[in-house]
Amino acid sequence: MSTNKLSAAAFADTKPHYTILDGLRGVAALTVVCFHLFEAFATSHLDQNINHGYLAVDFFFILSGFVVGYAYDDRWKTMTIKDFLKRRFIRLHPMVVIGAIVGASIFYFQGCSAWDVSKVSVPMLLVATGINAFLIPAAPGFEIRGVGEMFPLNGPSWSLLFEYIGNILYAFFLRKLSTKSLSIVVLLAGVGLASFAIWGPYGDICVGFSITGDNMLGGSLRLLFAFPVGLLLARVFKPVPVKGAFWIGSLTIVIVSAIPRIGGSENLWMNGLYDTICVAIVFPVLVYLGASGKTTGQTTTRLCKFLGDISYPLYMVHYPFIYWYYAWVKNENLTFEQSLPGAIALVIGSIVLAYGCLKLYDEPVRRYLTKRLF
Repeated sequence: MSTNKLSAAAFADTKPHYTILDGLRGVAALTVVCFHLFEAFATSHLDQNINHGYLAVDFFFILSGFVVGYAYDDRWKTMTIKDFLKRRFIRLHPMVVIGAIVGASIFYFQGCSAWDVSKVSVPMLLVATGINAFLIPAAPGFEIRGVGEMFPLNGPSWSLLFEYIGNILYAFFLRKLSTKSLSIVVLLAGVGLASFAIWGPYGDICVGFSITGDNMLGGSLRLLFAFPVGLLLARVFKPVPVKGAFWIGSLTIVIVSAIPRIGGSENLWMNGLYDTICVAIVFPVLVYLGASGKTTGQTTTRLCKFLGDISYPLYMVHYPFIYWYYAWVKNENLTFEQSLPGAIALVIGSIVLAYGCLKLYDEPVRRYLTKRLF
């Protein structure tokens, strides 16, 4: 295992990071940004470029389960459930709040035919900001954008709600299971997720972002399979010899995300099968190889460190600018080529903003909360 220095915001007893896994998380976050960019030019998931970028969320859930299992499985004799949940709150929630604030601050610049922001009053926007900051989902018909998202100011917040649920399940239930019992949970959830993907209404698992029956079922199955898979991997993990794990993993994530939709609208099951293979086989193998690998050069180590540092902030601050970009493309009737300077600016700007939020907000706030809560 190649480790990096602990950030100043870490707890004193934080274990060393798996550097390559940090890097792969950053690569996956970048694919999410690109996936969201192309939403502006898609009529549905059938024709969207970077077609399977939504699978990065499942990769994040597996990584999260692995890291939580690695970091906390052996601490429960000295750590309370309250302390664990406080630690996770400190790690996750500051960026949830800043994501809501960023979303609110540019909301009125996002007007287009898909949603009329001018109808939203400032008090309504402030209420929506508070709801998002506290991770309280907005019911369809009551959210201010009107497109059905449970977090209309910053869509990706939905996965943080599920992440919290995963951590709560771990604290009260999953950690107590034997490895055999945890394997059964993984198997049952895997059967459920595969059934939803292959025989469900969409032929994919790009769900979880709305409070509708299919979204809540699919989102729950995504979490209930991927998070326990990560926990299981952490329990059974024994490093295997592997060279170039970061580059192999990064290339695989990019290829998996960029594969066009499979089967079209006639054979939805084919794409569902592809999603299932990625989540149930490819991603667990990548996590295992990434945890086994070592960075041998300073350049790769620094790159992994940087990508790991910005991965979560990037995921949490980029989407408000996607709304803005979407509105610009629709209002001006632009092709992707015409919008390319804006797309490049969005990606670079989001990375810069993510790094700024990390250093000027997230790390200082986490240090402050650590001192106050511990």
